[in-house]
Amino acid sequence: MPIYEYECTSCGGLVSILVTRHQDPEDLSCEYCGSKDMKRVISPVNFHLPQGDRLSSYTPGKERDEGFYRDSRNIGLRAEQMLKKAGVDPGEAFKAKLDNLRSDPSRILKD
Repeated sequence: MPIYEYECTSCGGLVSILVTRHQDPEDLSCEYCGSKDMKRVISPVNFHLPQGDRLSSYTPGKERDEGFYRDSRNIGLRAEQMLKKAGVDPGEAFKAKLDNLRSDPSRILKD
């Protein structure tokens, strides 16, 4: 099922809606101002690489777009790459910690 983005023509608010049919939802309204005047907009396409490909394609120091830093799957790529290059097995505890951080980045403040 696709997720479509709709823009409010009144306030400019952008909302994402999971669409279960081949037509726009009938009761669509802006979650910011309540207006029913919404239009569907074209949003960027996302695709996901396997973690091994993410690691091998990671280049330190390369300029990244904002989306890279918002994607929690990128947490720890540099550390993983350095360990791999040095031939060090990080162990299951390190991998578990990274998986926890990637699934819930706010854990860094909790742990």
